[in-house]
Amino acid sequence: MTRAYLDTCCVIYLIEEVPGFSDPMRNHLAANPDAILCVSPLVQLEALVKPLVDRDQALASDYRDFLAEQEWALIGDREFELATHLRAAHRLKTPDALHLAAAQNHGCSEFWTNDDRLNQAATAKSVNILARFEKAGPDP
Repeated sequence: MTRAYLDTCCVIYLIEEVPGFSDPMRNHLAANPDAILCVSPLVQLEALVKPLVDRDQALASDYRDFLAEQEWALIGDREFELATHLRAAHRLKTPDALHLAAAQNHGCSEFWTNDDRLNQAATAKSVNILARFEKAGPDP
């Protein structure tokens, strides 16, 4: 069974209607019905900022409900230590390094994202769920 860590962009594509992104993400999820989806507090932080800034309580609630149903990959000292090494070795941004560290330290076999740059750092666990689809806009 696949344990897949969801990068924040994937959660956004599942919850909101993002033309050119949401359908491929939902199709990928439908093609992997037995996947255990993992998220971290960092995913929650990143996903909730815009709904909270916009005072969109319904959307914030949709995110919270979805996230509550997933398996949580907590971020502690071990993840920060690994993230530090990933960031240094691959010149990643801090959030990307923390996402990858959470995924690796919590036994995720795949890292679902929309960012090919993370594949080398993810030791080939990265799955760009949109790679075969044309992008219709920028990564949120």
